[in-house]
Amino acid sequence: MPELPEVEVTRRSFADRIAAAKIVDLRMGKPLRWPLGVAPQSLVGRQVLGVRRRGKYLLLDLDQGLLLVHLGMSGSLNFAPVQPEVGPHDHMDLVTDRGVLRLHDPRRFGAVVWTPSEDSPEAQKLLGRLGVEPLNGQFDVAAFADALKKRQSAIKQVLLAGDVVVGVGNIYASEALFMAGIRPTTKAARLSRPRVAKLHAAIVQVLTRAVEQGGSSLKDFVNAEGRTGYFQLEAAVYGRAGESCRACGAPIRSMLQGQRTTFYCPQCQKP
Repeated sequence: MPELPEVEVTRRSFADRIAAAKIVDLRMGKPLRWPLGVAPQSLVGRQVLGVRRRGKYLLLDLDQGLLLVHLGMSGSLNFAPVQPEVGPHDHMDLVTDRGVLRLHDPRRFGAVVWTPSEDSPEAQKLLGRLGVEPLNGQFDVAAFADALKKRQSAIKQVLLAGDVVVGVGNIYASEALFMAGIRPTTKAARLSRPRVAKLHAAIVQVLTRAVEQGGSSLKDFVNAEGRTGYFQLEAAVYGRAGESCRACGAPIRSMLQGQRTTFYCPQCQKP
């Protein structure tokens, strides 16, 4: 699933090129996770002012309303002057005078939703419960510690929930917890302030590095220019079960947490 780094990499790969573009046509394919909310032709003539990100959502600000785009489990965007013939898994072509933005989504868990504003009920239903953004300078360590003190769940599960801090998906939660030396099963409320501070720094460092590396291309992720990411090549624990820890040499272990596979080092990460 594309996580925060992959979505941010995607945004950066086409945001400048589509800014100020005028919508010429909007072609929708098979139904996605949620309906568009308006007739596609009603957006013809609108101008794309810019592209932002909130969690794993891309927000295309228009001169009237905005489009919320979610890549779902397997979606990707491609922006090009001309697109090939529409395939069975191509579910949106946003045609502009600067190029065509295409959503390719084999599993159709993605979404394209128009809302009149970010404060509208439609938008708040999707965005209202998202936690703080970790990379915009507003991720406060004291507030993070206070929030974790109220959670009795395992720290890995709290990070994945996304209502405390947004965008720390499965790969990056495993990597950040390793960097901070915290066992994924440790209850969030048990973490001391110094350990929370280490985790806070690790989250920022891991996500920043992942964006720099173009995200993680475990299966078929590519950005809007068709380029793959490389963060998975330097992962310390994720996907390395049975291999030696690069820090201590102990075998990396894996386990299921909430139907997701967690990777950790039993020596470097303490409860």
